[in-house]
Amino acid sequence: MAEIETISKAEAIKAQSRGLRGQLARDLGDGAASFDHEGYALLKFHGVYQGYDRDSATQRKQRGEEKLWQFMVRVRIPGGRLKAAQYLALDRLAENYGNGTLRVTTRQSIQFHGVLKDGLKATIGSVNAALLTTLSACGDVVRTVTTVPAPIRDGVHRRLEEDARRLSAHLLPRTRAYHEIWVEGEKWEDEREAVVEPDPLYGERYLPRKFKVGLAIPEDNTIDVLTNDLAIVALFEGERVRGYNFLLGGGHGMTHNNPKTYPRLASPVAFIEPEDLLQAAEAVVKLHRDWGDRGDRRHARLKYVIAEKGEEWARARLSETLGKTLVPCRPMRAFAVPDHLGWHEEGQGRLYLGIPIASGRIGDAEDSSIRSALGEIVARFLCDPILMPSQDIILSGIRRKDRDAIAAILSQHRVRLADEMLPVERWALACPALPSCGLALTEAERVRGAITGAIAQSLKRYGLESERLSVRITGCPNGCARPYNGDIGIVGRMPGFYAIFVGGDFEGTRQSELLADKVALGAIASALDPLFALFAAERAQGEGFGDFCARRGFPALRQAVARRRSSAA
Repeated sequence: MAEIETISKAEAIKAQSRGLRGQLARDLGDGAASFDHEGYALLKFHGVYQGYDRDSATQRKQRGEEKLWQFMVRVRIPGGRLKAAQYLALDRLAENYGNGTLRVTTRQSIQFHGVLKDGLKATIGSVNAALLTTLSACGDVVRTVTTVPAPIRDGVHRRLEEDARRLSAHLLPRTRAYHEIWVEGEKWEDEREAVVEPDPLYGERYLPRKFKVGLAIPEDNTIDVLTNDLAIVALFEGERVRGYNFLLGGGHGMTHNNPKTYPRLASPVAFIEPEDLLQAAEAVVKLHRDWGDRGDRRHARLKYVIAEKGEEWARARLSETLGKTLVPCRPMRAFAVPDHLGWHEEGQGRLYLGIPIASGRIGDAEDSSIRSALGEIVARFLCDPILMPSQDIILSGIRRKDRDAIAAILSQHRVRLADEMLPVERWALACPALPSCGLALTEAERVRGAITGAIAQSLKRYGLESERLSVRITGCPNGCARPYNGDIGIVGRMPGFYAIFVGGDFEGTRQSELLADKVALGAIASALDPLFALFAAERAQGEGFGDFCARRGFPALRQAVARRRSSAA
């Protein structure tokens, strides 16, 4: 085990939390609108983020009023799979306790924004009544396990769904605190003599930082598997799984102007036999637990351990834990990202329909009432929803005879489908950012339409409007919308300004590089325009935009952008 000289304040809070209890039960019942610093840290493990409405903060401060404290509640949904009744229960919660919207995350979960403190317990209790949980949806633990969203009825997709559920259950914290506080409603007592056993996997201090697990196949990398701390790629022979390649050390969070922090894609470490899947995944979690940096949270992800100690070292440690010698990863096919939007064959006489959700925000507005449409369809036809890592939604198990009726409902509610969108719109991601995220440096979700619209106009200028490319927009460098491995990453730098990254690839297998820094919101498309001109003139047959940028070379690309920005100035 690594020697640790100092620990961060967050580590001390976890160690003294009595199995994540802290004083949450007591503070939940007091009259304050927010929790204290300790409560803020512990709430995350229970699936809750405390924040405030940043749009109104300045005005309220000037009036001498307290911040408008709000909470984000995230549901843990392995593989994004929901039953119709569960989705409808979550939809009711959005109306009763949230801001009237549900938000699909880039990790196949649902989160509610705008929940007030006095509605927290009812919200989480109702989530559990729907046979779901918020436990471990956030915090220094294994988060929601993601996998291929397609509900195709064959042995491959059935195994992926089963494995995602097994991994999620196996890696869940065992603390009783969650049910005591939110479900059973036990009263807090100011007595600490009770002995709390350390979690069998996480110990007293849990993990140094969050831990993400993704499970994919080379034929479908919709989830961007290499951005996970543990990227599991299942290898099949027909419909029989032959084993799993474990790739370690992916993660997107970084800090501007801090070279000690950086995004990284997971790298190949070991091949795992089918029967060892759960134990091997647990061994990777223990690797992070025992070797992660507990003194500096900015340097605490598993990616830094793998980058600094190497893949062979990691394979040796995992072999020791499992008691068997592991071998390197087996060869894999090239990754692909199929399009799951629109109508598709599911098998056994059923269809599935992928519906685009702008920035994952399911809500009703004047131009489109998508929340009402989805609620009506799910209630009437009992379609089981599947949340996509692209922030979209799949309605599965649709009978052929219901196709026209479902299409009619979507039309009546003015829901735009994928075939009505340009590729730059349908493949764009954006994090929530302002006003709800405390880490946001600038806007993301609320400027998504403006950014993609301007880029679309620039693409059209060169006859590229039908080009498939991914645009990822985040309000800060933590990278929740996975901006560092797509075609174009737009990362919040300061209010109204962004850093632009290019040179990743649509399939999610290559890291992008910084193209231009501190670009004003209105100048993003203009900065990219000279690259689109070069792409149209010099691309190779079948070459994607990110692939072209990587081949063309960043000195030439940066020079082209610098010339444009200089002439504009």
